[in-house]
Amino acid sequence: MDDAQLAFTTLRPDSGERFQPLRRELGVSSFGMNLIVLAPRQRGRVHTHERQEEVYLVLDGELTLALEQGVAHTLAAGALVRVPPGMRRQLLNAGGEPLVLLALGGSGEHRGRDGAAWTSWEEPGEGRPPQEVPLPEDLPG
Repeated sequence: MDDAQLAFTTLRPDSGERFQPLRRELGVSSFGMNLIVLAPRQRGRVHTHERQEEVYLVLDGELTLALEQGVAHTLAAGALVRVPPGMRRQLLNAGGEPLVLLALGGSGEHRGRDGAAWTSWEEPGEGRPPQEVPLPEDLPG
C-alpha cells in the first residue's frame, strides 16, 4: 500500500473561524470530527443528534456543557466528555480566554481489535493481534 491514501491537515485555532471541518479536510467517512473555537462569552446552538454520540476533548480554555433542566458541567483543558444520542446540549465559553475543543461523533457499532501488529518491518506474514506483540524498545538516547 502506498501513502497516496494518507491525508494531512493542521489544527488552526487562530483562524478566526468557529469551526474547522476536520472530517472533510481529511476525507474521514466513518465518524465526524471538528475543531470548535469559541471566543470568551460565545456559545453554540442548543442541539442534539438522533443517532450520533459525541465526545468533546477540551484542548485549551474551559468548556461549560449546558444540558436540559439547568444542569451544567465545567471541563478544563485535558478533560473529555461523551454525550449520548438524544441528549440536548449547548457548548458555552463562560470564561475570559478562548475555548478550543475537538468534537468527535459517530454512530454504529465499533469494530474493536481489527488491527494487526509485527515486531519489526522485516517480520513476514499477516501479523498478530496487537496485544500479542510486545512493545518495542525505546529509541536510543
